[in-house]
Amino acid sequence: MQESGEMYLETILVLSKKNAVVRSIDICEEMGYSKPSVSRAMSILRNGGYIEMDAKNYITLTDSGRSIAEKIYDRHKCLSALLESIGVDPKTAAEDACKIEHVISDKTFKAVKKFIKK
Repeated sequence: MQESGEMYLETILVLSKKNAVVRSIDICEEMGYSKPSVSRAMSILRNGGYIEMDAKNYITLTDSGRSIAEKIYDRHKCLSALLESIGVDPKTAAEDACKIEHVISDKTFKAVKKFIKK
């Protein structure tokens, strides 16, 4: 899974927590991407088995898509909290966490999470 795919899955997860349904236009607005870009990404995610789209084009995560989205979202929340705890402003912390969450190893993230709990 590439970083862009993880970003889309995380966005779908976040939107599904806010709204009853998730549509491609919601993703466009949330991420600031064009309709063609989001449409192509949704096609790739659907073909990969990460999302499903119903007759009304409402988007839901499959179990595998939800697993990836929750992993990335957990990383985002924890890393943002860590950065804020050391004095980084919330906006910058969220932006930096968004970059780090895709490249940090599972081993390092586990250590970070353990450190935060102390």
